[in-house]
Amino acid sequence: MSVSRPRRLGGRRRSAERVLELTPAPADVRSSALIDLVVITGFSGAGKSTAMAAFEDEGYFCVDNLPPEMIRTLAELFMHEGSKVERAAVVSDARGGSYFAGLVAVLDELEHSGVNHRVLFLEADEQSLLTRYKETRRRHPLSPAGSVEEGVARERTLLAPVRERADLVLETTGLTSAMLRRKLADELLPTRAPGRLAVTIQSFGFKHGPARDADLLFDVRFLPNPHYEPDLRPLTGLEPEVVAYVDRDGALAAFYERLLPMLDYLLPQYVAEGKSHLSIAVGCTGGRHRSVAIAEQLAARYREAGEYLVEVAHRDIDRAGRA
Repeated sequence: MSVSRPRRLGGRRRSAERVLELTPAPADVRSSALIDLVVITGFSGAGKSTAMAAFEDEGYFCVDNLPPEMIRTLAELFMHEGSKVERAAVVSDARGGSYFAGLVAVLDELEHSGVNHRVLFLEADEQSLLTRYKETRRRHPLSPAGSVEEGVARERTLLAPVRERADLVLETTGLTSAMLRRKLADELLPTRAPGRLAVTIQSFGFKHGPARDADLLFDVRFLPNPHYEPDLRPLTGLEPEVVAYVDRDGALAAFYERLLPMLDYLLPQYVAEGKSHLSIAVGCTGGRHRSVAIAEQLAARYREAGEYLVEVAHRDIDRAGRA
């Protein structure tokens, strides 16, 4: 399983410092909107970042690298009157240093306070952990100046009491990120109905800069350019005259013949992988004619299919100049 750094999605991930700034006085748990707090812990390199991303994609409020004492603080924040957070997930692990030893006591306090919580513990065999550290070239948090083997051994001792308290222990040896996400959905999110893939299709002009954060990008500057026709130049790809010009000699139809089967194959694959949002960018020179026409066509096609949540955006359609 490949291990990547945590992603920031929709602004829902918070740092420990920011949580402290927002902390109110403790409140009665019975007034809380919080119905599920998941504490994610386990071995470094066992897939905690992937697990956190899975919860984040399910709408959980997520905080990474949270010292145990601050888990209590976070729970108090969400129990405060007016909090609208119903589901939260936090990662607390050996990166917390000496503070991590207090996690068991904090879990006891959550139990005593009646806070709805679950503990997810991720582990993998030693060879898998060593291989993942070798691939990422990271230092082990419990052996920054020594070997990864020493860090894993120390971590095994440190984590033993926490593992005993886990509601679910997942062995991630041999699992890809996608496999881990699916297993988490089956084990910890069984009541959630699968969400539809949200697809954003954006047109843009290369002359105004590249599209940002696109998962798939198609350059359509090879198609006939309406800019060179005086009558079409003031129009955009929203106009049928422009679409007809781009499709002269069957150029656009030939493009769709190849593009649509590929997208029909790829989109279900992204759904199976657990992806919640896909960004498709279509670029021409100025972003007003060819890319707009194609983005509109793709959006209409996949909206009609009804399997995806489709949005279309035209970044440069209002810009004058070469298209």
